[in-house]
Amino acid sequence: MSTRKKLYAGTLAVLLGAATIFNAGVTKGEAESNTENTYLVIFKDQQGLPSGYAEAIKKAGGQVEDKLDKLGAVEVTSKNANFLNEVKKSSIVLEAGVENTVYPEQTFDGETVEVEDLTEGADFYNQYMWDIKQVTNNGESWNLPGGTGLSVDGEDIVVGVIDTGIDYNHPDLKDNYAGGKSFVPGYDDPIDQNSHGTHVAGSIAAKGEALGVGPDLKVASYRVFGPTGGAATSHIAEALMTAADDNVDVVNMSLGGYDWFQDPAYATKDIVADVQLFNRAIQYAIQKGVTVVGSAGNNAVDLSSPGKLSGDDTGSTHRSPSSQTMIRVSAGGALKNLAFYSNYGVGKIDVMAPGGDLGPNYDPATGDGRDNSYLAFSTVPLLDANKNVIGHGYGGKGGTSMAAPKVAALAGVVIAKHGKDKLNPAQVKAIIQSSSEDVFENGYDAESGHGLINAVNALTIK
Repeated sequence: MSTRKKLYAGTLAVLLGAATIFNAGVTKGEAESNTENTYLVIFKDQQGLPSGYAEAIKKAGGQVEDKLDKLGAVEVTSKNANFLNEVKKSSIVLEAGVENTVYPEQTFDGETVEVEDLTEGADFYNQYMWDIKQVTNNGESWNLPGGTGLSVDGEDIVVGVIDTGIDYNHPDLKDNYAGGKSFVPGYDDPIDQNSHGTHVAGSIAAKGEALGVGPDLKVASYRVFGPTGGAATSHIAEALMTAADDNVDVVNMSLGGYDWFQDPAYATKDIVADVQLFNRAIQYAIQKGVTVVGSAGNNAVDLSSPGKLSGDDTGSTHRSPSSQTMIRVSAGGALKNLAFYSNYGVGKIDVMAPGGDLGPNYDPATGDGRDNSYLAFSTVPLLDANKNVIGHGYGGKGGTSMAAPKVAALAGVVIAKHGKDKLNPAQVKAIIQSSSEDVFENGYDAESGHGLINAVNALTIK
């Protein structure tokens, strides 16, 4: 992996816009007075808000802005520079901290084409969608029992997409759209004003010129990102909790950030508020039978030795949101290689899926040799200068964001085969892992985890 280590220094500055590194123990609230900050307060009771919680917040100089009752947490604003010190004195509080911001993964984008501009008779799927072919063995999996191909009957399997929204009027998605909700302040519509979420949704369940891994799966939009910028931890946690309450079968989270701990031992403990909240939300969903899938990140670093993210090998970094109980996905290319941008690491990756890259001749250090045909192609909205949807199209992107939804779709396909509510998330994960293809070392490895996902193997596993 020596070439990857060299690559890191040149790519971090470009990719860091997709992820925020947080220093546990240093908060804006303690450093600045007369400034209103937003905090998360996590209570010891995981299944509700304890008696006296409002009084404890008020006593510390805070005001409750949002309640996550089922996760035992609240979002709080305060101008008190000593709010954290004061609220942590309460016997009902487990942890509190500045609320962090998470972003959709930054992707490598190619050109887009409008639906109406496709050449008459052109076969978009066969010409561009190598990634879907790779997972489905050229569509073979669609024709297997439970393969959720082009003519499957039975109960609907819904994949919730926690992202920038979905262009639910896109001709390749509208028949498979199962509704949505927005958690973005000031934006009630779960429509996509970015393109990221629609691209993700298309990889799951597009059915038209583009095809997803499960063309008869359903997708639901849980929008947490506005036209630009990031999302508060509490909004993402609330979206995940809501998706679970809505009884979706799978959730895809192609988003993330990092929490940095000066003491490496802290990375294994739920001591930071946003890590604690994410873990509770993930476990809440899994306990309700939802298979949760997430992207590994695009910083080209070894997450098992993540001090490098903070500039050296001291300390440790936690990928947020992430948990060993969910499915964590690295990104591969058309040549079944690890994509140059993909994070990796022993114990940090479960499987690899095609996320696209820029071809075998691409030099990340210089940008030379770029070939956009190696990107992953899917559905996207066409946006005007004000980020309003004015049309529908297709575009290429590269990122672990593009890899994760293939795994989410495969999870949906596996559930469809065995029957809704017949498998728990751990069993779904085990099937996906055990049916994956060894592409690097035999067995488990740092780059691909248990291997490259394979829908045919997953549907025929004994």
